[in-house]
Amino acid sequence: MDNGCNRWKAACQLHLLISAAIFFLLTFSFVTVADTQLSASAAEMSEIQRRGYINIAVKDNLRPLGFRNANGNLQGLEIDLARALAVDLLGKADAVKLQPVTNRDRLSAVLDHKVDMAIARVTATTSRSRLVSFSVPYYFDGTVLVTKDTSLQRLSDLTKRKIAVLKSSSTIADVRYYAPNAELVGVNSYQEAFTLLENNAANAFAADASVLSGWVQQYPQYRLLPSKLSTQPLSVVMPKGLQYDPLRRRVNEAIARYINSGWLKQRATYWGLP
Repeated sequence: MDNGCNRWKAACQLHLLISAAIFFLLTFSFVTVADTQLSASAAEMSEIQRRGYINIAVKDNLRPLGFRNANGNLQGLEIDLARALAVDLLGKADAVKLQPVTNRDRLSAVLDHKVDMAIARVTATTSRSRLVSFSVPYYFDGTVLVTKDTSLQRLSDLTKRKIAVLKSSSTIADVRYYAPNAELVGVNSYQEAFTLLENNAANAFAADASVLSGWVQQYPQYRLLPSKLSTQPLSVVMPKGLQYDPLRRRVNEAIARYINSGWLKQRATYWGLP
């Protein structure tokens, strides 16, 4: 019976991944229509090559995608990707200026042409694609659960247990679907969820895999449950407009090579991402 359940869960997860990839390709990959309301001052591929470096917005406080180590240096999967793109576009890993941004400034930094692109844990969505262009996905994020309760091993163990979720987040629908008999406890922040778990006022916390992977690295008494409840493509953000086609094409071709060679998967594993 367990083998049958495991096969069913694996099939569901594969279906989610394939569906998300197809949806992304149909929705985002071929959007190149210029937005005439935006200034065309962002650097095109020829300008980037002329000046010899590329400006990329990144996160500096989001382990393991983009964060600072003990010496204050930026590192993480998205930092690796930014430097790899610098090699592909300009021939050297240090031909990049990394500009840390807050979550609310990730898109505006591109829209306002403060950077050439953003690699800052941006999920590709239909509404965002009206404002910016997205690369092919470099990582599929999604909802997972973190816990320190050793009695929780699989989703079925969450029946009548308390699961913390961020209020008004899309995570709520994911948890209700896969754990309909669990009791949901709304929280306003990750810190509030951590406090609930530490005080045994909640058994698990549901949020994005990319964020919770950093959680378990920081707090090793916690672990992720193996099932991913949703799939969300993380993509490089670039300006819209036909003049940026060469840049988008070079970025997409590079990411496709990183995927086909296994480099992106290897780096994700290195940084502890599921």
